[in-house]
Amino acid sequence: IPLFDSAEQARANHEPDAIKPWLGDSVGWYEGDTVVVETINYHPLQVEHGSIKITEDGKLTERFTRYSDREIVYQFTVEDPNFYSRPWTAELSFYATDGQVYEYACHEGNYAMEGILAGARKKEQGGE
Repeated sequence: IPLFDSAEQARANHEPDAIKPWLGDSVGWYEGDTVVVETINYHPLQVEHGSIKITEDGKLTERFTRYSDREIVYQFTVEDPNFYSRPWTAELSFYATDGQVYEYACHEGNYAMEGILAGARKKEQGGE
């Protein structure tokens, strides 16, 4: 995600509306200690498969704020008049338990993980 000096500069650097990357066109900037990421121009097929319902006309604004040495607050706002009567916002925190912060959704729906772990357990038990 390219970062710019201001929201205005970032928005001026969005791709043309005709270009619709699979996960949308994202640009970012800082507001104080918060990284803001704005995504527009979602690919039409993403609408059908995404976990958050959003159309080509929608906008997702994400905010990442370091709250402490062990916590990042993640907030997102969805704006899409095709699905919602008004914007809505949600937030959650990412916590570091071992010194590193990991985004948990990376493994959501990752069915390969079960097979990988089962294979590793079998190998530990002496199986090939």
